[in-house]
Amino acid sequence: MSLTIGDTAPDFEADTTEGRIGFYDWIGDSWAVLFSHPRAFTPVCTTELGYMASIEPEFARRGVKIIGLSTDPVEGSRKWGEDIAETEGTAPNYPIIADTDHNVAKIYGMLPPDVEGDPTERTPAQNATLRNVFVIGPDRKIKLVLIYPMTTGRNFDEVLRVIDSLQLTAEHQLATPAQWQPGEDVILTSAVSNEQAKERYPDGWREPKPYMRIVPAP
Repeated sequence: MSLTIGDTAPDFEADTTEGRIGFYDWIGDSWAVLFSHPRAFTPVCTTELGYMASIEPEFARRGVKIIGLSTDPVEGSRKWGEDIAETEGTAPNYPIIADTDHNVAKIYGMLPPDVEGDPTERTPAQNATLRNVFVIGPDRKIKLVLIYPMTTGRNFDEVLRVIDSLQLTAEHQLATPAQWQPGEDVILTSAVSNEQAKERYPDGWREPKPYMRIVPAP
């Protein structure tokens, strides 16, 4: 079954371009982004892995680790990294899982459980469902799931924006409105009574409707 928000992210062991890892051990106390790719040497994913590498410091600044996934063997992903460095200007600076037995793809609900055989004989079209982004919190719970078609490159600036919202709202009883950017006003959740809100926000709040209480971001 496909995983969704609130589910526990499955643990696994796998070979990667940076050695063998246990996923939970690799995450440690951090947040994590797991993003998957149908095959190595695919054009849209080439641009994605390069862009993700270029903004990796932004994820690190937020305490977020990045890990990619491809069904190709480790050597295939490493050679792909050379192309990515050449065309995109930045080589992957995060591990890429070699999911050659399709185990991770299956336990994360990205491929059917009956898929088997040599991964290098499967075409990108057969692996089209491996265009996912999972944001996982330090509690091992899935916080965000995005699935993209093969023809549309993923917007990783949006993933950063969502992480900013997730980290803010995990610490405070707040929510963020449409198009929110860090530093902009936020919304008090229903878990905060008006009495509590008066203590936290003595200058008051904007209330365009009784169910909308807008306050400055902390």
